[in-house]
Amino acid sequence: MDINRSGEMEVFVRVVEEGSFSAAARRLGLTPSAVAKLIGRLEDRLGVRLLARSTRSLRPTPEGDLFYDQASRILADIAEAEAGISGASAPRGRLRISASIPFGTHCVVPLLPEFRARFPAVTLDVSLTDEVVDILAERTDVAIRHGPLRDSSLQARKLGVSRRILIAAPAYLERRGVPRTPADLAGHDCLTFNYRRSFTDWILAGPDGPKPMQVTGPLVVNNGETLRQAVLAGIGIGRTALYHVRHDLTAGRLVELLPDYDPREMEEIHALFLGRGTMPARVRAFIDFLVERLRFD
Repeated sequence: MDINRSGEMEVFVRVVEEGSFSAAARRLGLTPSAVAKLIGRLEDRLGVRLLARSTRSLRPTPEGDLFYDQASRILADIAEAEAGISGASAPRGRLRISASIPFGTHCVVPLLPEFRARFPAVTLDVSLTDEVVDILAERTDVAIRHGPLRDSSLQARKLGVSRRILIAAPAYLERRGVPRTPADLAGHDCLTFNYRRSFTDWILAGPDGPKPMQVTGPLVVNNGETLRQAVLAGIGIGRTALYHVRHDLTAGRLVELLPDYDPREMEEIHALFLGRGTMPARVRAFIDFLVERLRFD
């Protein structure tokens, strides 16, 4: 029996992306019943349930997530192979990007118009969150991660390093005074994070070298941009990456604190991507673009 496997893959990928048979059918120029029959035939042939269906929702099963990831990459490879033969080898397709809210807001999003101008056939799907995203489960092409990397099957490319600094608004310092030594922080409102992988210790240099210092304050938040806004509002002192507040420092909206006690704590920033098979052209183009355009010093 002649089976059009790439056709089946495309229908399945569109169903997952659109979230329904009817929306996928409109995109593919088919009827919803034809799409449903094709998905049923695919599941029967593979011997697994790929989609969990209810009257109100449709989502991939764990097997469906795996098949989606592999099928979408196979389809991208086919498209790139055909484009290369036809002479139209520009990157194309949907590119799913995940980044922290501060990094995405201040570093990625401002560069997107330039990237779109270079690669107009790429559709950008950007998600900003300070939670660690499961790249496979969320079907992410490129995830930007900060700090040490855990061992995994993912590939990584270093984008740069960023220094972390202490900051406060002039209004807060006028009201509460300027800390002159790390010990002075005990009398100040220090703003921290509430997610599990965060630390309430700030690293500052002393006579005996860098030393962790536990801090407390009236506010904890779940992302870096909220922390920045709280510091700008004069609620307290924050600690964040220099790239996040560079423009605020230049404009005088924020002030760097305790620079003489800065241990030059550097945080590496990487682009992570799935390492199976050939990297799609759209992924390679985006990572190369970030390496070219990002500056952290």
